[in-house]
Amino acid sequence: MKQVVCKKEDIMPGEMMQSNLGRIEIVVCRTLDGEFYAYTNKCIHQGASLSKGKLCGTSTQTDTVGEYNYCHEGEILRCPWHGREFDIKNDGKMLADPKVKLPSFQVDIEGDDVVVSK
Repeated sequence: MKQVVCKKEDIMPGEMMQSNLGRIEIVVCRTLDGEFYAYTNKCIHQGASLSKGKLCGTSTQTDTVGEYNYCHEGEILRCPWHGREFDIKNDGKMLADPKVKLPSFQVDIEGDDVVVSK
């Protein structure tokens, strides 16, 4: 299955939108560097609509105790219900448990169209 889900200009960098691939509800995300990613629009924890969450960043520890750096801005998809975080540039892996990941879809850009396939 392959389908145009939106136009490139429909999603600005750092934003996301809900769409459908056939009968599957998906969330299409665009990172700040302009790359597109698509995942099932359902949190694997309790089924929240991820498109109602937010694209944000995360913090990482430094070599200094108690000091953190904020990074990955616009690359972390945070669930609106319980704050589960998924790295959209790293195959949708959950930050707290990288063995767990969101179901993903192939995204291609054809002219101005964002095309998602299963």
